[in-house]
Amino acid sequence: MHEILTLQFGHRANHLCTHFWNAQESYFTYPTSSPSEQQQHNDDISPVDHDIHWRAGIGPAGEDTYTPRSLIYDLKGGFGGMRVDGWEQGGEESRARGVESGNEDGVWNGNVSILKAPPVPQSDYQRGLDAGLAVPTRLTVDTVRYWSDYSRVLYHPKSSIQINDYELNSTLLPFERWESGEELFTGMDREVDLLDRDLRGWAEECDALQGIQFVAGADDAWGGFATRYVERVRDEFGKLGIWVWGLEEGKGNGFKAKQMLRTVNAARSIYEISSHASLYMPLAIPSSRLPSYVQLSRGSLWQTSALLSTALESMTLPSRLRPGGGKRGRLDDMEAALNVNGSQRIANVQMSITDPSAPKHKQLVDGRTHDGRMRGSNTNGQLNEDQFLARDASLDMDFFCGEAPATSTNVRAQKPKRVQVFGHVESVRGNLENTGHTGRDQDEEEDEVGYTRKRRRLAALPLIEKYHSRLRFPLLDSFPDIIDEQSKQSQMIDVQASLSTTSRVSGRVKSLQKVVGTMVGVEEREALANGLGEIGEHYEEGWISGSDDDSDD
Repeated sequence: MHEILTLQFGHRANHLCTHFWNAQESYFTYPTSSPSEQQQHNDDISPVDHDIHWRAGIGPAGEDTYTPRSLIYDLKGGFGGMRVDGWEQGGEESRARGVESGNEDGVWNGNVSILKAPPVPQSDYQRGLDAGLAVPTRLTVDTVRYWSDYSRVLYHPKSSIQINDYELNSTLLPFERWESGEELFTGMDREVDLLDRDLRGWAEECDALQGIQFVAGADDAWGGFATRYVERVRDEFGKLGIWVWGLEEGKGNGFKAKQMLRTVNAARSIYEISSHASLYMPLAIPSSRLPSYVQLSRGSLWQTSALLSTALESMTLPSRLRPGGGKRGRLDDMEAALNVNGSQRIANVQMSITDPSAPKHKQLVDGRTHDGRMRGSNTNGQLNEDQFLARDASLDMDFFCGEAPATSTNVRAQKPKRVQVFGHVESVRGNLENTGHTGRDQDEEEDEVGYTRKRRRLAALPLIEKYHSRLRFPLLDSFPDIIDEQSKQSQMIDVQASLSTTSRVSGRVKSLQKVVGTMVGVEEREALANGLGEIGEHYEEGWISGSDDDSDD
């Protein structure tokens, strides 16, 4: 079934993944007709293969159910009103009774006083879902405190893992230093093998594991925790595809000292994780003005994570489509198009949102569809390198470490620096007539891909892989009102998202290298700075891997 496991590290990651899982849950179809009638009407069948991200099981009342293939790590207090032991009845009560009776390993036989913090109450939205209301209580920035406040998904009891060593938003012992996360993982893994306890059972129940995706904070202590976890997974699972989405704060958030700490943490994460992961994608809200059709509060994790989740969910959509649901692509297919020379594992994420129901955004240029919000977005036909560069620049949201695209109107006009593209993967969802995609047969396109890749490799041109599906992105009642009114009317939006490996990565890594040279201790400064320098060299213009040289001398 080519399953994918998802590991979520930290409060920011769990906000993003809550939007992701809510979207996956919305793709389930519940037919009212018989199975034979449903088979005759393909429109009633979800284009998404739910077995990729979900597992079948038994619910709390003995009913058949699906739960996400996910592990959720968060600090004490991070789960909000959600029960950490899932639907397992009496879980915490039975553990408390074991301690009170003195049966906990025989360490203490005296009296035990158990102090319990008052539980976090469920949000009104959650109570509305539990009551079966068709339209639960409307969510706002003020009412959303935890990611569980707007979760529409029932998780397996073994999915939730609370870390009690640190408390969410603690000022006495903040979970901010990269080394703190590294030490936390090392200590926990020493006490009990974390992969055996948490991950192995999920992996072994998969028929043909396609890959593991990590979503983690990269510029705080979760970066250190995720690094050591990814390292262990790589040692254990060998060549399995490992995708890591590293979340960072945008530039200008917080005091200068905290910004510098986050920058050093990000440098350590990008250096360490990219050496073990198949792909590493930094994600941050652009520090400058967003497109006019996006309006969000930068201080709300609920809102900022919704925008980032839209890109992540759209970019990975090809990996979970059914035959006929659009052009499918496994994780390793996308990796092959991006990591062209074997050492380019850091990818840039971009996205644009289009709305074909809003004609004011559309105009015809030379008889071809054009979106007025997207500069240079002529997308019919095959793309050569120059057309690709124009199209890549037209995606008006760039999540690469908070940088803004060069076409943004809020950037001072200057001659754009040419960017060398090594590999590019594009995922388009929605009305194919407005994207230049033909929706042809999957096998026919796969045959062309193999030939085209060989030809472009020989010509030293960037590899370009395009995926498309008619499945639009859903705007659920759990999704914040960050998209303009015209798009919200249809409850669905068209999305264009891309991953690319370009020479821009070199500039980002070199800027981190300069910070490391002044902020990191002498003991690790040289290794970290040199390591970042080597990574940057792999993305410099004109760089060619020695492994591609046919000479054996």
